Amino acid sequence: MRIGNFLCLILLCTSAVLAQSGEPLEIRGKTFSGQIINGENVREFEGDVFIVQGAVRINCDRAIQYLNKNEAELIGKVVVVQDSIIIRTERGYYYGNTKIAYSKVGVSLTDGHVQLNSKNGFYYFDEKRSFFYDNVTLQDNISDMKADRLTYYDDNDKAVAAGNVQVSDTASTIFADSLIHFRQTKITNAFNNVRIYNPTNRLAIFGNVLEDDGIKNYSKVTGKPFLIRIDTTNTGALDTLLISAQQMESFDDSTKKMIVKDSVKIIRHNFVSVNELTIFHQKNDYLQTYRRESDQSSPVIWNENTQLVGDTINITLKDNRLAKIEMRYESSIITPNKDSVYRFDQLSGRNINMFFDDGDLSRTEVDGNVLSIYYMYEEDTPNGLLKSSSERAKIFFDNMKVIDVHFYGKPVSEYHPENEITGKEKDFTIPTFRIFSNKPKKENLLLSRKDVLAYLIKDSKYYAEKLNPKK
Repeated sequence: MRIGNFLCLILLCTSAVLAQSGEPLEIRGKTFSGQIINGENVREFEGDVFIVQGAVRINCDRAIQYLNKNEAELIGKVVVVQDSIIIRTERGYYYGNTKIAYSKVGVSLTDGHVQLNSKNGFYYFDEKRSFFYDNVTLQDNISDMKADRLTYYDDNDKAVAAGNVQVSDTASTIFADSLIHFRQTKITNAFNNVRIYNPTNRLAIFGNVLEDDGIKNYSKVTGKPFLIRIDTTNTGALDTLLISAQQMESFDDSTKKMIVKDSVKIIRHNFVSVNELTIFHQKNDYLQTYRRESDQSSPVIWNENTQLVGDTINITLKDNRLAKIEMRYESSIITPNKDSVYRFDQLSGRNINMFFDDGDLSRTEVDGNVLSIYYMYEEDTPNGLLKSSSERAKIFFDNMKVIDVHFYGKPVSEYHPENEITGKEKDFTIPTFRIFSNKPKKENLLLSRKDVLAYLIKDSKYYAEKLNPKK
């Protein structure tokens, strides 16, 4: 090396150290050269390049160091290490003054717990924080996450993702516009356009906010949540369950229950309900809905065309079919008559129990202050009505028609011939008579949630494959 070049190199290095605001980079390699380009002091290293700055260690095939800026361009099999953090890329950049590493040609990061990959990424060593964007994936031993952008905080094991977020584990997949996940505490919060798919249960839930606690096996969806579950009838036909409300809570622990609150609408085949609180005990196939003190009206259920009302209504299912309905306090059953919009078969009592065989009503038992109004027919010709009262009653059905009625405890019956009731049907009602006109329809419920329809169309392939898999 000539003396002039040697002095130039000394001056170049000295000026670089003086210009640096951070700890200077220490670099070595098999070959080395230096020059000044547009006033910038540049050194180039090739072959087993090794760079050190404090606790940061970098290996690569080639490095171009900009001394004045205290920066280096890293080329070929780049590995950046600090403590448990390992970053790999084929080409990147390291800013020594701010201790930031960057790549835009594909980058991966691991801290021993998670694997983070993306097309572009920054890592902030002083903050132990990474920001990756463009096709980001994050994996741990439990779940996989995808997003357009993701910030990961190593010390807090916290991931903040945004843009087409998708999180999958062995049980379900969550989609959202943005999401915050804490790996250690297993707490996840998702926001806007939230969709939760559970292919095993053929279940999909839509909402705007999700709060999930993986340790407690608890989750809550708010922002007009909407639930869809695909089932089949005994004939193999699709039987879709729809539930809309203001809040849904799920307990996937030993209780295995779901609590649905506020403006609840439930539709499934011929079963429809409107109420303010429904508790579904999934483990026992048991559904409970009751009137809270703040509620203005009691829960209402429609089975076929029959309207059921009670302060508390308990429903037992067997093989996804009705087995028993229990109504407690101020209970009533009202069925419209086929011959007149003003004729209704009516039954009320303190408590009413309805029993079903293979989904068809077989027996109804009423206890306490029984009142009934039943329209009579003779070969399909209207023939007056029978008005009865007692302490208890049993009504037996066959093929959805009354075949026998037993009254117990001071029974009283009054027959009213047809000429007394024609045109005066409204005079023959029980004291608690009320027809609710807010029975929701499946098509209207779906049309009122265009966001749900849009997502079903957008995810039609996923929906078909995951929620209704081929057997």
